[in-house]
Amino acid sequence: MRFIYQDEKIIIREFKSEEGILFTGLFKDPEVTRYLPYRSPEQYEELFQIVLDTNHHNIFNRWGVWDVVTNDFIGCCLARPFVEVPGQVEIGYTLAQAFWGKGIGTIISKALVDYCFRHHGAQEIAALTDLDNIGSQKVLEKTGFVRQANLVREDRELAYFVMERPA
Repeated sequence: MRFIYQDEKIIIREFKSEEGILFTGLFKDPEVTRYLPYRSPEQYEELFQIVLDTNHHNIFNRWGVWDVVTNDFIGCCLARPFVEVPGQVEIGYTLAQAFWGKGIGTIISKALVDYCFRHHGAQEIAALTDLDNIGSQKVLEKTGFVRQANLVREDRELAYFVMERPA
């Protein structure tokens, strides 16, 4: 099992096969999925299988986030090629409600930026949020992302943020 990041608060690591219930359970909360495109429970189960199938195969994937002290499941995050702008890498995260507003999104975003710049040659990292998801937009700005013109994905207009590789 590959660890992506660890500090005194969180661990970001590959999922284990027995953690599918945690992954799919995260997306059963309508508040958690409020800003995400709709997926059925079956689609989340299929997505988890894809996550497991791609563990160890490349630098991109979705990973789980856990509390270091309690080992509670916090949520998941991802890094992947950004389809809309070739050459950019996209990051994102989804957290259980119990962990909102605790600075964890900022820690994850910074960890993913560092991971992507260390393991990929991309000069820019991108992130998208729903236009109404002000909390995530503030996290991205705090992390150092700069807001760009809105972008459309799957017929949804989204806030588009970019961070350039440090010189």
